[in-house]
Amino acid sequence: MASVHESLYFNPMMTNGVVHANVFGIKDWVTPYKMALLVLLSELGRASSQLGLLERRRLNRLLLPLLQGPDMPLSRLRKAIEESCPQLASSVHIRLKLMAEGELKDMEQFFDDLSDSFTGTEPEVHKTSVVGLFLRHMILAYNKLSFSQVYKLYTALQQYFQNDEKKCEIDKNDEELTNTEEMEGKMEKEELDEPLREEEMSCSGPLSQKQAEYFLSQQASLLKNDETKALTPASLQKELNNLLKFNPDFAEAHYLSYLNSLRVQDVFSSTHSLLHYFDRLILTGAESKSNGDEGYGRSLRYAALNLAALHCRFGHYQQAELALQEAIRIAQESNDHVCLQHCLSWLYILEQKIFDSCVLLEHSVNKSLHFGLPQRAFAGKAANKLMDALKDSDLLHWKHSLSELIDISIAQKTAIWRLYGRSTMALQQAQTLLSMNSLEAVSVGVQQNNTESFAVVLCHLAELHAEQGYFAAASEILKHLKERFPPNSQHAQLWMLFDQKIQFERAMNDGRYHIADSLVSGITALNSIEGVYRKAIVLKAQNQMSEAHKLLQKLLIHCQKIKNTEMVISVLLSIAELYWRSSCHTIALPVLLQALALSREYSLQYLASETVLNLAFSQLILGIPEQALNILHMAIEPVLAHGAVLDKGCAMFLVAKCQVASAASYTPEKKVEALESAILNLNEAKTYFAKVDCKEQLRDVLYFQARLFHTLGKTQERNKCAMLFRQLHQDLPAHGVPLINAFK
Repeated sequence: MASVHESLYFNPMMTNGVVHANVFGIKDWVTPYKMALLVLLSELGRASSQLGLLERRRLNRLLLPLLQGPDMPLSRLRKAIEESCPQLASSVHIRLKLMAEGELKDMEQFFDDLSDSFTGTEPEVHKTSVVGLFLRHMILAYNKLSFSQVYKLYTALQQYFQNDEKKCEIDKNDEELTNTEEMEGKMEKEELDEPLREEEMSCSGPLSQKQAEYFLSQQASLLKNDETKALTPASLQKELNNLLKFNPDFAEAHYLSYLNSLRVQDVFSSTHSLLHYFDRLILTGAESKSNGDEGYGRSLRYAALNLAALHCRFGHYQQAELALQEAIRIAQESNDHVCLQHCLSWLYILEQKIFDSCVLLEHSVNKSLHFGLPQRAFAGKAANKLMDALKDSDLLHWKHSLSELIDISIAQKTAIWRLYGRSTMALQQAQTLLSMNSLEAVSVGVQQNNTESFAVVLCHLAELHAEQGYFAAASEILKHLKERFPPNSQHAQLWMLFDQKIQFERAMNDGRYHIADSLVSGITALNSIEGVYRKAIVLKAQNQMSEAHKLLQKLLIHCQKIKNTEMVISVLLSIAELYWRSSCHTIALPVLLQALALSREYSLQYLASETVLNLAFSQLILGIPEQALNILHMAIEPVLAHGAVLDKGCAMFLVAKCQVASAASYTPEKKVEALESAILNLNEAKTYFAKVDCKEQLRDVLYFQARLFHTLGKTQERNKCAMLFRQLHQDLPAHGVPLINAFK
């Protein structure tokens, strides 16, 4: 369609068939669509006194997107006007019909009459208004046309109107031929075909400067705030390629192409577009104009820094380190402290193996505050220092109304509180972000916040609900995530991973290990460490101890190497459980003590509490239940306050086991009291297990309760528990009743 456009319209980008680099030297040119807009403005001026207040408001709101947006077919334009004012739409159609079916002099007279809008003591249009500037641009562009170009424009106007007439005839014939039932199907088909408007836009020819700027800013805003409303990656890239065909040096188009490539994880295209963006930024002189002589060097160092961030995003850490070294070298030569601070932040991520990460973190936060660059803080620091650093950064965010950084900070605090095992605080932070209004203005109908921060918070919220047994609520949150972040969006991998993890936990709780095993491959594709860990859990549940141990040992070495402390502790706890099941109880103790030391060093309170519960279980196995009960009181409170329902049930079950084991040395009266207390704890554990549908643990609790009721001589309660146990035991595979050989 570009060649058709060049032959029909006056195209300032073409001279003797050669495309000029500075295609936006002339801001606008006349097209049939813009002539239709001129007719609309003319008719609006005539009928303004006859329009109601509501109709005028609708038309005023409609004008700006029509003036700034790309050319569209006449049928769509007329439909848009009809929704605001049907009478005016009819007048515009009649006026265009008279002009298209008349003579060339009618179009000439129309443009001559446009100048009258600015005359008189009270002109219809002010020269400096949005409409006034558009009219003046069109009049100026029309006056510069030669006679042959005027004739081509008139021919294009006739074709533009005839295409609309043909479409109306086809639609009319379809309505006459279809019955009522087929009409419903047709409406559904039209709704499905609405995305084809993207193709209509691509056939409208090259965009003017204002149209291109509006298109790029609109799509960039949609990619940031509501990706579902933006063009699909393929359609957007087609538009950008068409735009760059006529203006290869349009730097902003290259940057939007870079963002679009990131949506589909295309490393080659994103790197290509990013390099072209900075190349064009230097060639056009935009940086030099805004930054003086430093513009050229500034582009180079930030180009290297952005390239390092890009490689880091795709996991190319060696290439990222080389690009980062280049950025540091250029920034040091230019004495650019701000750029060096950004480099320091990325250096912390890339070189944890080489440098002391705590020193880098502290230096990064201090320098960030000095230069006004609040940065992210990572795990590994003491909780109070970490929260103080985030608090200082938040002060700067709110002071300068940095909406995106505020969202990121709240999302980070949500994740950090979950890491520390404070689910209540994490829930509070998540609700804070979800109830906030964005500080940035967005268009009507666009979601306020469709950023990565909101995706992270919603994912944590879904997992928190699932941990408490509210699976229906978690499903609703995930459903909302799927609608808000479709599978082809750049943040979809976040909810995909959480969805797979929640399904995995439910399958494990229900004893459906074959289903859990089938989910491992999906988790591994999204997060290899999580996938390997869950594969080991499945092997352990299937009593494949040697295979699970080998996998956990490899994972432990890898996590220690990359300093993934949270996973290291989880792996150590799983290894300890393998030793219990293999009757190597004494070997499990050093492993648990190592996990406890790590969890306390990194202030991971919940993992520390879980480790203490495992130590109490070890003491129960070794025959010292009284000592196990003593240390249980230290750990059970955080678990009951912030833990998952399954962990609460396991903790109460363990308390009951320790109470029964300790009662062996009590007097008869005290023993009865201890056993009754154990039954109450078992009832609480049973409630927790039932909430998450954990049938194996329920079976164990019922068996234990039946034995206790038998000891106390309560036959009716014993028979009830025995009956429920039998029902569950028939449904579940017979692995025995592991009352003592496993904590969970």
